[in-house]
Amino acid sequence: MAKNEQMLRLVLIEQLLRRRKDRGASYEEISDFLEDKFQEKGLTLKFTERTFQRDKVAIADVFGIQISFSRKRNVHFIEQEELELSQESVFDQLLLVQAYRETQDKTDVMFFEPRRARGFEYLNGIVHAITQKKVITFSYQKFWENEKSSKVVTPYALKEFKNRWYLLAADYKSKDGSFFLKTFGLDRISDLDITTASFTREEINIEETYKNSFGIISADGALPQEILLKFDNEQANYVKALPLHHSQTIISEDENETVFKVFVVPTYDFQREILSYGKRVQILAPESFKKEMKEEVEIMLKNFL
Repeated sequence: MAKNEQMLRLVLIEQLLRRRKDRGASYEEISDFLEDKFQEKGLTLKFTERTFQRDKVAIADVFGIQISFSRKRNVHFIEQEELELSQESVFDQLLLVQAYRETQDKTDVMFFEPRRARGFEYLNGIVHAITQKKVITFSYQKFWENEKSSKVVTPYALKEFKNRWYLLAADYKSKDGSFFLKTFGLDRISDLDITTASFTREEINIEETYKNSFGIISADGALPQEILLKFDNEQANYVKALPLHHSQTIISEDENETVFKVFVVPTYDFQREILSYGKRVQILAPESFKKEMKEEVEIMLKNFL
């Protein structure tokens, strides 16, 4: 029970300080906030300044979020940079779990998507293999092949895209000695085994590799392009709220339409995303990407005739 109460405190403290942003909150305000939340759940709060200091260390150690203190204002706060890094952190998932528990006896409050990808049971094992630099083996079923194939790989990272998780890994002892990261969907992995064999990690910056990509397909050496997209303003509001890419900027805007610029390699994933907006989007540049998408739409139109 004590561990559960500590986890609840961590979530609530982060929730309060994130909401307060640079205004922060004093120890007394944090304590009062926790008291109210614990009372709502019928729990007794045991919270002192020493407990708070331990909770701050736990938040930093477990979730990687540093809580700062301003002596001048006598408030604790999370730096803006930390807030931006943690906006989609594990805390969001904890808050979701907390909200779900509040509605366990009310079936008409929260509705989850019934289509959910498989493979989450391998997350912890793969994370262990990545951090400990252990070779892993598994069976893999490609969507376009009938038979499973056996894989022996060196795992480098996990990447999420559209509620699916993917393993980024390289072949172990490839025949020609070359190094190339491959992508494996966790929902198509089975019979995972973490071997005792260790590997030397290649010097590679995963974040930089996918910097100019959209989705799970890497740029693979292709040069990014400035792509101009015009949306009607209703759809533009959604694109503002959930940017297509971290490079997204607004070029122009009026009461009818908004023009965005993104700097990406137009991979297959990006093409599918643009097509999903249908008539709500217009490709302004470059001409090569516009032509490619036009040919795709013409083929789609023939399929509907």
